[in-house]
Amino acid sequence: MAWFVLIVAGLLEVVWALGLKYTDGFTRPLPSVITGTAIAGSMLLLARAARTLPMGTAYAVWVGIGAVGAAVGGVVIFDEAMPPLRAVFVALLVVSLIGLKLTSTA
Repeated sequence: MAWFVLIVAGLLEVVWALGLKYTDGFTRPLPSVITGTAIAGSMLLLARAARTLPMGTAYAVWVGIGAVGAAVGGVVIFDEAMPPLRAVFVALLVVSLIGLKLTSTA
């Protein structure tokens, strides 16, 4: 269950990371509320997952999901470039996340 909670926390991190662009420096109320709520939810769920999972693993996976999601979301939503070498490094992040899961004792 802790891994599921951690994945949801990571997905909420993607929401708030991408949502920052829509807040316009937190001057737009609705995107700011959505982004702030996603930040709080993401942190809460990370803390909950860290009750069971090692903190280093939980944090690394949380940040990794956020980084991969923000990179892919930037390409899909904001039409950012994804040169081949950048894609390789994003793929390496995914491999690292899988490795952390496979080597976790929890």
